[in-house]
Amino acid sequence: MTTIDWDAAAGSFDEEPDHGLLDPAVRDAWAGRLESWLPARRGDVLDLGCGTGSLSLLAAGQGHRVTAVDRSPRMAELARAKLAGTGAEVLVGDAGLPPLGERAFDVILARHVVWLLPDPAAALAHWFGLLKPGGRLVLIEGVWGGVGFSAARVTALLAPHTERVHHEDLAGDPRLWGKEVDDERYALVARAEPPHRHTEVVDVHLILRRGPDVLLARRANTGYADGLLHMPSGHAEDGEDVREAMIREAAEEIGVVLDPDEVRVALVMQHRGPGGGARMGWFFVAEYDAEHPPHNAEPEKCSELDWFPLDALPDDMVAYCRAGLDGYRAGEHFMIHWHEDGDPIAHRPDGPRRAVALEPAAERTGRVHHIELWVPDLAGAERRWGWLLGRLGHLPYQRWESGRSWRRGESYVVVEQSADLSADHHDRRRPGLNHLAFHVADRATLDALTAEAPAYGWRMFHPEHPPYAGGDGHRASYLEDEAGYEVELVVGSGPLP
Repeated sequence: MTTIDWDAAAGSFDEEPDHGLLDPAVRDAWAGRLESWLPARRGDVLDLGCGTGSLSLLAAGQGHRVTAVDRSPRMAELARAKLAGTGAEVLVGDAGLPPLGERAFDVILARHVVWLLPDPAAALAHWFGLLKPGGRLVLIEGVWGGVGFSAARVTALLAPHTERVHHEDLAGDPRLWGKEVDDERYALVARAEPPHRHTEVVDVHLILRRGPDVLLARRANTGYADGLLHMPSGHAEDGEDVREAMIREAAEEIGVVLDPDEVRVALVMQHRGPGGGARMGWFFVAEYDAEHPPHNAEPEKCSELDWFPLDALPDDMVAYCRAGLDGYRAGEHFMIHWHEDGDPIAHRPDGPRRAVALEPAAERTGRVHHIELWVPDLAGAERRWGWLLGRLGHLPYQRWESGRSWRRGESYVVVEQSADLSADHHDRRRPGLNHLAFHVADRATLDALTAEAPAYGWRMFHPEHPPYAGGDGHRASYLEDEAGYEVELVVGSGPLP
């Protein structure tokens, strides 16, 4: 802050051409600029650090209601005399915190004031609070002989309050100063609009299940990721909720009409494409209906529509789509997939892993952490359990000399060949583990697993129990492996007797 005795300076203040505007050419130049900065309609203008009121007089002459404030009683006295008969009000007070009560203004005008304030940032914040919605702040500043504020510095001070700042160079117009100048002089006109709020596109993705398979479409002629596989997808439009958007996109892209109760949320993932902006993706699950099979309803955007095994997805997929399906298989519900600039759009098996699973807020006490099975033959167990757990959505987790594990969500299953084994076969009839039971999504998946199981060392067990013995809606298969471990695969929730 510069210490100046403004009362002492008041008597000669108007001698500067741009202060007193006594020269008609200078006055007309400032009147023209002011007319371009102020609203065309009549408004309320606050002139802070008004000096002797020369700019206030121009504003009043253009039809505006003017309130002028200066901390110097002598300056305020001269301004009142100059503004007599215009209806303008002149107050004595601090420009940084003017004595205005709850009043609001269309324009706040300040010339050569900001650089003198002890706390410019606080003053600007207060000034924005005095503006009506859509109002404007007109700041005339510069750097003279090494003092003052540059336009870059003042623009930075305005940044927390608005993104709409118009810069106007004033040094190149000698009429404003009554002479040629070679220093920085400028005006900044800032609108009272808050900084741009971050927004994200909300997109929706359909995981259409047909037993163990999922429907994928190959993109074509879209300009993004063409040639790669992706789920049927799109983005929510104005006025739509995400479920409505998913139902609409399914009808538009694959001709499938879904009821709201057929659509279940699988995963929410915030994702960013390489070099792009963030998007919020909602992944929904629906089941295949043989009576209403999907078809390619947008051949101009899709060159292929086919079913692929969920546990053996192709690599030529959009990376974040693949990450979403992998997360779904692993039982995740919230994820981030954030590409770095330069990453490929396509999934790369050997590329960097950008997917981050977010743990939902839930009580962890009492939930299963892991299950550990001691097996007599690690290689055989890895083949048998690796196939089964992989088909059930578990992902390879840990690997060490005597053991392996597969994880789904927070829980994992371990098979280990321990040196402390006391037998070479598991007897489920002895005290201890009898069997493990896993949910299966639907009857088609259950039938497929049962048919594939013998090739991986599992045999049907309890064939005397009908698969529907648990009641309506219940189906189950029992498998036993070569080491004596039993697994129950269940569709529905009813227990068998």
